Amino acid sequence: MDAIQTLSENLKRVQNAIGEAALRAGRRPESVRLVAVTKTFPPAAIRSAWELGQRDFGENRPEEGAAKIPEVQSMLGTMRPIWHMIGPIQRRKAPLVVAHFDFIHSVDRPEIAQKLNTLAVAAGKVLPILLECNISGESSKHGYPVAGWEQDETVRAAFYAAVAAVGALPGLRLSGLMTMAPIVPTAEDARPIFTSLRALRDALRERFPEQSLEQLSMGMSDDFPVAVEEGATLVRVGRAIFGDYHRD
Repeated sequence: MDAIQTLSENLKRVQNAIGEAALRAGRRPESVRLVAVTKTFPPAAIRSAWELGQRDFGENRPEEGAAKIPEVQSMLGTMRPIWHMIGPIQRRKAPLVVAHFDFIHSVDRPEIAQKLNTLAVAAGKVLPILLECNISGESSKHGYPVAGWEQDETVRAAFYAAVAAVGALPGLRLSGLMTMAPIVPTAEDARPIFTSLRALRDALRERFPEQSLEQLSMGMSDDFPVAVEEGATLVRVGRAIFGDYHRD
């Protein structure tokens, strides 16, 4: 089986799993967007996925995306994918993010929000962003520290203040939240993380009705069906789509 056929079958398998999970939760399958994560995969793989109908792509590293996105664009001509920055952002690499990406999932601290806002305003853009939340409390995870927010009023108050500050920035459109679940034995073990993020988003929507906050970016190759059942609107899947496709 050649790489394109394998890619096609993988993509259909993931799309079907998303649709089935959405239906189990009483949701419309089209309410969930699949972000194909292309970290380390070559532009040819992205072009192949585009030709199979995939439209949203995610990169983890700003510099890799900045090098790859123009090359992909030269292959596609006037057609443009939607590019998602899903990895951590250093201040010095923020200009690459603003220049090349359409949607940012990984705003994990006030300093990055301020930097992206300054750059977006200078570029005449309003960038849709998500706030990355460390729901699990793991020290290895990026994100606003919100573990235990349901019981800890101090944690809640600090995060609500951060949301208010980011929501007031004119160059950013606060569109929702993102998280990464810990590595666990089964996908089901990740469910409490996704449930907690959805509940946090819902609490924010009540407190900040002026913000859209409609997006929940959660779920990856090993656990995305559970994330969809718990309300994910964006799932970030790489390995389950591209598998062993020739890497850079």
